Amino acid sequence: MRQVQGTFFTGYVTILIKGNYPELFFQECTKKGITVWNIRKIDQDVCEGNVRLKDIKHLRTIIRGTHYKLNFTNKKGYPFIFNRFIKKRPLLVAIFLSVLLALFLSNILWKVEITGVPKDIEEKIVKQLDEYGIHRGAWIFSLDQPNTIQQKLVEDVPELLWVGVDRRGTTYSLEGVEKLIVKEEEKHGPRNLIATKKGIIKKMYVAKGLPIVQVNDYVEPGDLLVSGQIGTTDQEEESEEEKKERNFDLVAAEGEITAETWYEVKVTSPLEYSYEELSGNKETKYYIQIGEFKFPIWGFGDPSYEQIHYDTKENSINFLKWELPIKIVDTVLSEKVYYKGKRTKEEAIQTGIEQAKSELLLELGKDAKILSEKVLHERMEHGKVKMNIIFTVEENIARVQPIK
Repeated sequence: MRQVQGTFFTGYVTILIKGNYPELFFQECTKKGITVWNIRKIDQDVCEGNVRLKDIKHLRTIIRGTHYKLNFTNKKGYPFIFNRFIKKRPLLVAIFLSVLLALFLSNILWKVEITGVPKDIEEKIVKQLDEYGIHRGAWIFSLDQPNTIQQKLVEDVPELLWVGVDRRGTTYSLEGVEKLIVKEEEKHGPRNLIATKKGIIKKMYVAKGLPIVQVNDYVEPGDLLVSGQIGTTDQEEESEEEKKERNFDLVAAEGEITAETWYEVKVTSPLEYSYEELSGNKETKYYIQIGEFKFPIWGFGDPSYEQIHYDTKENSINFLKWELPIKIVDTVLSEKVYYKGKRTKEEAIQTGIEQAKSELLLELGKDAKILSEKVLHERMEHGKVKMNIIFTVEENIARVQPIK
């Protein structure tokens, strides 16, 4: 008789029945619904067969009140193997501790490789990495993501043009590109300096060329400020032929012409305002993520914040040289607070002026300087103050114009 399917996983035993006509015992088992297989007669009063582990309690019920004797000769299947394995506790503890140790060591930073940069820059990178907590023996889960480290290094090490950060197992590999500043003297062709905006000249610094205007002169866009033709004349009586015969020295005009200019800006400033910020209260939750499923391991329940900002970071778990499909996810839940307020009309006007200043300086560049401002017109409309503001600015208005 063949072995019954699936009995290895549920377990089965081989029983030995002694007594007159032992085969009748197995027949009785079959009548009671107990599956028996591989029955064979060993002797005149001895029979052997296999039964499921779960049916042993029923065998004891059947054999009571009979003259048969029941013996167990063999035990097979997964439950018995598991029990034997469980009994070897020292081995189990050793295996468990070995796996934990391997997991721990696989998630420790053991090496930091830096390539592509000179020794002095490499030392600066190592110093910055130490400040970030990235060094040999660091716990990988506590480190920033590679793209964050890359951004920090480019900002904190001015000599770096670019750096790539890659984590491979227990090693951080950094490949940098040095920022080479090559100063070459630019060769310019003959050119003039002309005005880009209307204004009143306040300061002049001419390195090359012939100044055409003076301080306190009013200029319009396109007016010649510095000429690249040395030897020019402004005598109107000079004929065209005399001008052509005159020998000119052509140079590339250089200089800064600072003028007082004016800008009219329209701005709207509301009386009611609202903004949001993080209060500083926060809680951290930790999860183990397997595929799309997350299992919380620390930080249960949500904080009692009305508004929450979530910041999530994922860290893969390594085992030796392999990256396991398991991640440690930590999520920071920060309290987000909304504020609302009201301004007086005067406060709204001042806020609008400051806003207009910031936008104008952003447009003109860092070298421009706002000298004064004046509100030309203001009006209330739908809870907002609308203004026309005139700004007086000091800036360089010179622009290069090639001489053809």
